Amino acid sequence: MQVDDCYQLGYVIKPHGLNGELQFLLDVDSPQEYSALESVFVLQGQQLVPFFIESIAVRGNKAIVALEEVESVDEAWALKGAELYLPLAVLPELPDDQYYYHDLVGFALEKESGELIGEIQSVLDAGAQDLLQVKHTSGKEVLVPLTDELIVKVDKTGRKLIMNLPEGLIEVYLNEES
Repeated sequence: MQVDDCYQLGYVIKPHGLNGELQFLLDVDSPQEYSALESVFVLQGQQLVPFFIESIAVRGNKAIVALEEVESVDEAWALKGAELYLPLAVLPELPDDQYYYHDLVGFALEKESGELIGEIQSVLDAGAQDLLQVKHTSGKEVLVPLTDELIVKVDKTGRKLIMNLPEGLIEVYLNEES
């Protein structure tokens, strides 16, 4: 299993107790949906390592988890800060009018007028708002705010995102002096 085949579930906050249990932060919209989780991939170095879950108790966006083969506080401390992943295949299918951010990668970004801006390379978490990293048709990188107010249509079948972009936004990146 590769990271590209997965989505990040969250990360290990710290050990919990003395028997190797861990506290997870579940960075997802509905943490309760993961209360019956049977396994998780933990990123160790550059590799995803699978762990089976013995028990999990979800409270809010945190969970207390006992993993098989993690039986001491020392083993638990070794996992502190590790990123947690699940395969993309386990994500529920969304209705046509909804999408996951990772679905947008590879989509064409177009203005409402039909003008092609470029190809979406990734979705970046910039804190206050998410950004689309786009390879412009000129070859330059362009960053576009990903907000509901700017989205006109997400065409999953045609693999394109149509947006009503503010005047001059793209030109800022294309200006030679920038």
